[in-house]
This record gives sequence, C-alpha cells and structure tokens, in this order.
Amino acid sequence: MNNLTSDYYTTWNDSDEPCSFSPSPEEVLSHTFIHSIICAFGLIGNILVMITCGFYKRTKTMTDVYLFNVAVADLLFVVALPLITHNEQNGWPMGSVACKMLRSAYSINLYSGMLLLACISGDRYIAIVQARRSFGSRSHAVMYGRLICSAVWVFALFLTLPTLIYTELFEEHNLMEPSSTLTCELTFKYRKTAELMKVMVPSLQMAVGFLLPLVVMVFCYSSIMCTLRKANNSQRHKAIRVVWAVVVVFIICHFPYNVTLLIHTVFLFTEKSCEEVNTKLTVLATSRSIAYLHCCLNPILYAFIGVKFRSHFRKILSDLWCFGKKYLYFARSSRGTSEVCISGLIISDTSNNMSSFSA
Repeated sequence: MNNLTSDYYTTWNDSDEPCSFSPSPEEVLSHTFIHSIICAFGLIGNILVMITCGFYKRTKTMTDVYLFNVAVADLLFVVALPLITHNEQNGWPMGSVACKMLRSAYSINLYSGMLLLACISGDRYIAIVQARRSFGSRSHAVMYGRLICSAVWVFALFLTLPTLIYTELFEEHNLMEPSSTLTCELTFKYRKTAELMKVMVPSLQMAVGFLLPLVVMVFCYSSIMCTLRKANNSQRHKAIRVVWAVVVVFIICHFPYNVTLLIHTVFLFTEKSCEEVNTKLTVLATSRSIAYLHCCLNPILYAFIGVKFRSHFRKILSDLWCFGKKYLYFARSSRGTSEVCISGLIISDTSNNMSSFSA
C-alpha cells in the first residue's frame, strides 16, 4: 500500500486522488515576512528574559523559574522557525534528521510553553488569592518550580513522540507536471494508523496545547481580578489591565488556529473538492502564523511589563555600556570606568524597590 501522508493534513477529493497544495508566491512572501519578524523579536526578547532570570534577578521565585523555561521553549522554536521556512521553500536539503527535529520543535514548544503559562497563572493565583498558603522558604519554592518544569518538559516530549516517530521526508508528485518535490510530513504505511494519528495529533494539540491552559488561565486570572478589585491599592487597576492583556492576547493568538484545526479535523475524511482543500489549508497556515506570534509576545506580557524586569533590563543596558566604555576607552584610568558601572548599579537597585503584578 502507498504511504498516506499528512502535514495538517492531506485530504481526498471525490476522484480519490490527493490534492496538491502549493501556496502562491504572495502567500510565501507574506509568511516569510511574518516569520522574520517573529524570529527577530522572539530571539531578542527571550534571550533578554533568560539573561535577566538567570543572572540579574537576585530574588528567585517560582514565577522566575517558569519564565526562564518559557523563554527556553520559545527560543527553541524561534531558532527552528527560519530553518523550517528555508527547508520548506527549497525541498528539505538538510535531510531526514533535520526534518524530524525541526517538525518536533514546534510540538515541544506548543506543549511545554502552554503548560508553563498555565503554571505561571497557578503560581500567581496562589500568591495573590491564596496568599496564606505557601511552599515554604524561597529555596524550597525554587526547587518545587524546577521539579514542575522538569515534569512539564518530560510530558511535552512524550506528547511529541508521534510527531517524532511518524515525520518523514516524502516525495510528493506534482499532478500537473512530471517533476516531484521532497516534503517533510507525517507519513504512514497503513490507513488505520493514518486515520488514528490524523485525529489524535490535532486533538492533543487542541486539548493540551490550548483548552487546558485556557481553562486554567481563565479560572486563575478571574479569581486574581476579583481579589485585586477588593484590595485598596493604587496599582490594582494597572495590574487588572495586565491580567486582561495576558488572557486576551493568548486567545487572539491561539483561538483562530485551534478553531480552524478543529473544523479541518472534523471534516478530514469527508469528500471535498481540491479548491475547498486548498482554501482550508491556506486558512490553517495563516492562523498558524498568527499563533507563532505568541513566542515573541510572551517576553513583553510576562516580563517587561513588570517594573522589576524593566529595571533589570536597564541594568543589562548599563552593563553593556560599561563593557563598551571599558574597551573603547581602554587608555583611561580604571577608576573612571568603574564609576560609570557603579552608577548603573545604583539606578537599577533603586528601581528594584518598586513592584508590579508582572514579576
């Protein structure tokens, strides 16, 4: 039996021939442009979050541990995204191993990133709504956070196994021309396996990568907003706006893709024309690009909105300025250079006394 392939996902028309989907040059250009923006801002933002959480934050909390791991997950994907785009446009010259690893990168990012965002909302819920409950000392809290993150990564890797196992390079024959191209897709030898995986993989993505985090975030952040409304605090309105921003951006980025994926999965095995198939796959690819945006928005929503993270960011810039001054004006005395660096530390430490909802 011939291989049955799926890359969100091959469907069949009423003539029982596979539909050939090839995006237009305008669609390729627009997706490349969007992916370039995601990579640029995602790379800078997530590296800054990792540097801030790893080296500049003296007070370590569970949220810091979660933010660091979210940044790692997003960075893993934004590094893989340009490689995925390059290979898709050039017939996968990097080979079968790169095919498996790059396709799995999105799946790992999806599961680990979304579950860690749910963990952040749960940690904030405990810290604000259930303030009397505590994980004990700060060191114990960090230890618990690392254990939870390790469990999340193991679970994400487990859920990624179907993608890792069944993704292969597949020679796709063009119906209009005698030539063929290599594509990296979920590939199956048996129809029953194909039917099972074509339903199971998107169902897991929707359930674990969207619905579960959404339910947790809505419950936790709704409770947090109720608690903040009761508090007599001048910062509560700003904190409530931040909560709304986190939830709304999450829904805007991921809701269109998951609805499109659900519709596509429900009608996967029904007969349809190739025009309908191409339209659905175009919408699916576009909504998936919108979902990718969350990777570069996470640092803004979860880190740099917060006063403490902004002060640490200024500290990073100050240290970079000092480093540049040290080598640019090497002939000057070390005393003059150290005064500039100490000035940066003082500015940062003064800002550290401020607080915000967003760490």
